Amino acid sequence: MKVLFAAAECAPFFKSGGLGDVAGALPKELKKKGVDIKVVLPFFTKMAEKYQDQLEDLLHFDVYVGWRKQYCGVKYLQLNGIDYYFLDNLYYFNREELYGYYDDGERFAFFQLALIEMMEKINFIPDVLHVNDYHTAMVPFLLKEKYNWISAFSDIRIILTIHNIEFQGQFDKQILVDLFGMGTERYDDGTIKFNDCLNFMKAGILYADRVTTVSPSYANEIKTPQFSSGLDVILQMESGKLSGILNGIDTEVFNPETDPAIFEKFNIENLAEKKKNKTDLQKVMGLPIREDVPLIGVVSRLTYQKGFHLVLQELENLLQFDVQFVLIGTGDPNFEAGFSYIGSKYPEKASINIAFDVNLAQKVYAGADMFLMPSAFEPCGLSQMISMRYGTLPIVHEVGGLKDTVIPYNPITQAGTGFGFNIFESYILMNTCKQAIALYQDEPDIWQKLMVNGMKTDFSWDLSSQKYLALYQGMQ
Repeated sequence: MKVLFAAAECAPFFKSGGLGDVAGALPKELKKKGVDIKVVLPFFTKMAEKYQDQLEDLLHFDVYVGWRKQYCGVKYLQLNGIDYYFLDNLYYFNREELYGYYDDGERFAFFQLALIEMMEKINFIPDVLHVNDYHTAMVPFLLKEKYNWISAFSDIRIILTIHNIEFQGQFDKQILVDLFGMGTERYDDGTIKFNDCLNFMKAGILYADRVTTVSPSYANEIKTPQFSSGLDVILQMESGKLSGILNGIDTEVFNPETDPAIFEKFNIENLAEKKKNKTDLQKVMGLPIREDVPLIGVVSRLTYQKGFHLVLQELENLLQFDVQFVLIGTGDPNFEAGFSYIGSKYPEKASINIAFDVNLAQKVYAGADMFLMPSAFEPCGLSQMISMRYGTLPIVHEVGGLKDTVIPYNPITQAGTGFGFNIFESYILMNTCKQAIALYQDEPDIWQKLMVNGMKTDFSWDLSSQKYLALYQGMQ
């Protein structure tokens, strides 16, 4: 089976979030299962030099973005057995950031047109074309409305994965003419129109053969007004082709037995070494070195989506208990200021680090006792899975992928892998934190049992990739 995987970002080349992690990990697992898979990406010039130095210039051609004749170079790199194709245009992709520009509509119109026209030029017509998020969500529409005259494309089956439905790609209808070189008929009849805009995501949902999200619960949630950012009616209408497949994590990278970023390696058999990670983390963070105090960690973007307004409402109350709190993250300036203020007020209990530091983040995953992740919504989430891999018990709002991955502690059966709350209120979050603190202090044997449960849970890509493969095969 031949698969072309199209995305706007991909680890290790460039990424801004979970999409980059998926694009980096899923193709590798599918390759192991015998899939002939290739990945196509924009050539963002911020790619690290060590990868740029390995690029091979394959070919180039012109792409008509409406009336504009634009250069498209195709660069090639094979890494870990995967063929990567990077579409090069300095005008569109020589930028400091991946997204957030006034001309994002034009940039990703070019990318989508170019990746379709590239297929014949590299002699790779896939059985399945797997597109991701709004940056590539117009591809199903384009194949079936603009390029439907090309017989070589007629048997391609298309799957769209929604990593976050909040970002939909909404633009003026004139870009159909001005950028895609098409008429406005499908907009005028309402098919791809939403809120008086052309909506890339809506077009993708309607025209793709299958639609997936990155967790089963999120697939159900986005069919409701609360979580759909307006597209619930469309998703209900297309629910027959909608499913959720949970993301995995790279268990080779996130491995407490081999991770070079943590202070001490450890595993289920020698959890005493985890305590050394806690001691060293306290030392680095300038906190009193105490093995007995529960240490709560946060590694996150500081946004409303991640629920940090709830944390700020209760943090001073939480710090009245015998706890320590460590935060690594950047985001909303108001949140940054709020956490920094509390950190300065309680320097013996809270260490606030307004920074994005991957190595320090690993030390928090390994050294904390609890990991706080109270997201308002979470399509999948990776941090809760990483924390469990390191024996750190997550405290989560039971939504989306958090609900699908964390088993809340049950005092009756003493089972679980973390702690959960299902009412999105600060006092409920606080009560859940108090439950976790009490269990840590009063029931160390049960606590260790939950740690082992979490560390034994299989969050690898093996199972998830098998489900994608079954979905691909079912489309043939």
